[in-house]
Amino acid sequence: MALNKSDLLELAKVTANAKASSQVAYSFGEDKFSYSELNETLRNELRELAGTYSLYRENKNTIFSLIEETIDDVLPRKVMDQYGQFADIRTFAQGDKPVFTQRITAAAKRRAKQFITKVGLAGIYEVFKLDGKSIEVTTEAIGGAAQIGFEEFLDGRVDFADVLDVVMEGLDEAIYVEIEKALRAAVNTLGTANKATESNFVETTMDNLIAVADSYGKSTIYCTYEFAATMVPSEGWVSDNMRDQKWNNGYLANYKGHNVVVLNQSFEDETNMKKVINPAYAYIIPVGAEKPVKIAFEGNTIVDEYVNKDRSREVQVYKKLGVATLITNNICVYVNTTLDTETSM
Repeated sequence: MALNKSDLLELAKVTANAKASSQVAYSFGEDKFSYSELNETLRNELRELAGTYSLYRENKNTIFSLIEETIDDVLPRKVMDQYGQFADIRTFAQGDKPVFTQRITAAAKRRAKQFITKVGLAGIYEVFKLDGKSIEVTTEAIGGAAQIGFEEFLDGRVDFADVLDVVMEGLDEAIYVEIEKALRAAVNTLGTANKATESNFVETTMDNLIAVADSYGKSTIYCTYEFAATMVPSEGWVSDNMRDQKWNNGYLANYKGHNVVVLNQSFEDETNMKKVINPAYAYIIPVGAEKPVKIAFEGNTIVDEYVNKDRSREVQVYKKLGVATLITNNICVYVNTTLDTETSM
């Protein structure tokens, strides 16, 4: 018996969230299932809605609505899981101004000079407004498409579970690219004491930056695995435990009492040549400081389709997003040029 729309939507959300999780079992209704069981169930349910062209034509609006609502629910959560520790992420209704209210601390009032940047899509730099204690972030549409061959679709070799997965991953990575651009642009606004560039990892350089950030509160280091793997003592291992941790994890999760948070890495295409996040950068941010990245989702996801001459279909998805940075002088950045993907590839 096919699920009703409410249950099907819940199944799609649970399946999409489960893919990025490290758990073994996931709740759907009163029972527990593995990710593979959830995914196969979703495939079967969608085949009942779109297993033939006539079914697809009859149920297209239901399917697109399912994709839209799933993305609206799951995508902000995925971004929160990746960047929530240093990004303020909020969802706004269509037409509402995406406004973030600054949290003014005593330290910020006393000595934190603020720098603001907004990086638009396609490399367009725009200014966004700072009005008293409020920051308004401009949103623009990001989009992606997944193509379904008509015969593959009818034969069941490709179905809408695949489409949902491809589109979700594409939008997810597009957001990471925008965050990366915003952070990179913000680096240029920092003072000399707050940033350093080396051709490798230099322990004393990192220690100096941490000292600056720590003067505003205990700091955390955010970087990719590639950068974290370089952060080892310059004079040999301090303990066998550190050596074992580096061997088991590939990096040290704690650097001289400071947590090291490793950001997920991915690639922009199937060649695995262009990385989504440039691994050369490490950000040192005091705990409790104003989160430097502001991410605004506006309105609902829009799903539509385009039929090609060969009768293949492109499912096109659009989501309005704004990314901006609010950089203060309590944040520091270390750049290891050896890891710079823009110069080494």
